[in-house]
Amino acid sequence: MKSARKIVLALVAIGILTAAVFGIRAVTNKPAAKAVENISTRGALAESSTPADARVRAAQGMIERAGGKPDGYNLLGDAFMQKARETGDFSFNARADAALQKSLELAPDSYSTLVLRAKLLLTLHRFREALEVARRAQSLRPQEYHAYGALTDAYVELGDYDAAIEAAQKRMDLRPDMDAYARVSYLRSLHGDTEGAIEAMGIAAKAADPRDPESVAWCRVHLGDELMNAGKLVPAEKEYDNALAVFPDYYLALAAKARARVAAGDMNAAIDFYKRAQERVPLPDTAIALGDLYTKTGRADEAKKQYSLVEFIERGGAAGGETYSRQLALFYADHDIKLDEALNIARRERAARADIYTSDALAWCLYKKGQFAEAKTAMDEALRLGTNDPRLLYHAGMIANALGDRRNATKFLEQAIKINPSFDVLQSEVARETLATLKT
Repeated sequence: MKSARKIVLALVAIGILTAAVFGIRAVTNKPAAKAVENISTRGALAESSTPADARVRAAQGMIERAGGKPDGYNLLGDAFMQKARETGDFSFNARADAALQKSLELAPDSYSTLVLRAKLLLTLHRFREALEVARRAQSLRPQEYHAYGALTDAYVELGDYDAAIEAAQKRMDLRPDMDAYARVSYLRSLHGDTEGAIEAMGIAAKAADPRDPESVAWCRVHLGDELMNAGKLVPAEKEYDNALAVFPDYYLALAAKARARVAAGDMNAAIDFYKRAQERVPLPDTAIALGDLYTKTGRADEAKKQYSLVEFIERGGAAGGETYSRQLALFYADHDIKLDEALNIARRERAARADIYTSDALAWCLYKKGQFAEAKTAMDEALRLGTNDPRLLYHAGMIANALGDRRNATKFLEQAIKINPSFDVLQSEVARETLATLKT
């Protein structure tokens, strides 16, 4: 197993490196105004103005002038993906898909389009397809940096961490920008190097283009998350505040701020921040956390509404109405409901990919079904990188306890609570109660 710590950070003054738009050039020609109108529906942008809108308008103009070229459609697809990130309205990804499909019709071997297509497939959790497309792009231009980011992400999601490290190193060697440092940070975090992860994400945050406030805020949120994993709760919350200052009402930052308030014991403020995040973007993890906070504060009816929302969101976003995410499996397992379905979901997900978080979900569902030996096998896979994630360590501790391994149960539970005593609104209480029992 290679060490992510060995990824060499470029010894250069990086300054402010902007995210390049791939191969876009203005050309003169005339058709395709109707095609872009169908893809973009101009009026929809006015509902929620963000920095991506200027790029959408630029792409529309480019397509109207040169609709027989892929460049304008590439810019449009990339802008719609940015718009989805900024607003949390993931319907913009469908528009991005339509734009990129049009681009591929015009130029099937366009490197720029293939890289953007791989990025979109990653967003849609179609990881193996993303890997195939990124490999195709990389084969066309092996010395261009763009494809290596998508390769890194695909390998991580599929659990091929050695290949991810190689791709991330190549990305860093070719262009040491925000994206490169952010990926190094995540790989270091996965391998248990929390301080190294903080270092790399701090550089990423400084390198982020100030003209793209969503990217700056994203880096600040993830820097805060790494600080939280290091037990540095006050600096972590400051980074969440920084994110909100740069990009107000950013849903990821609002949810992160809620987690910080939970850690500080301020449950009422946490509820308020989660509600604000949910108003912006109703995501399953926000509904789960809000439901758990309502449960903890004795508001059972409101908790029930949030838990119902979790299933509604998951089933509404499921591919073909059948495939649900490991997040739903963990939700069922945490709340001791629909355990057979939870295990089926986790097994399907594990059959598709072998990353540590899918192994963890499978282990937790097996534990809840009383299949402790098989749970330990899956949990060993989840812990194979030495990741300092309190949820992983909590699951490992509970499984060890179920198998009568008091020493490891105590060790894992102590580590989880040391990293973040409030790593989960309800499960952290179970961890403390179990640890207290083990020590009597």
